[in-house]
Amino acid sequence: MFKDLDPLLHSQLRLSIMSVLISVETAEFTFLLGQTKATKGNLSVQLNKLKDAGYISIKKSFRNNYPLTTCKITTKGIAAFEKYVEALSDYINKKKK
Repeated sequence: MFKDLDPLLHSQLRLSIMSVLISVETAEFTFLLGQTKATKGNLSVQLNKLKDAGYISIKKSFRNNYPLTTCKITTKGIAAFEKYVEALSDYINKKKK
């Protein structure tokens, strides 16, 4: 039987965000914008969904009087991402058999 895929991570943009964050210590909002090619509004909404689930933490501060938003994947987020990748691998590997 196939494992359930996390519906929160099954969104293309949220999966892209998590894929970036799993490979870096922290990422600024502008970096995520460039990596995901999302709009500012959509990225902001999806970051908040991931934060509400406990998958990422968001730190808001200022740099040279400009707002700075920095994101970091949490331990819970790493576990959820790894579980998602494992479940997706099962789908792919079962198809090959």
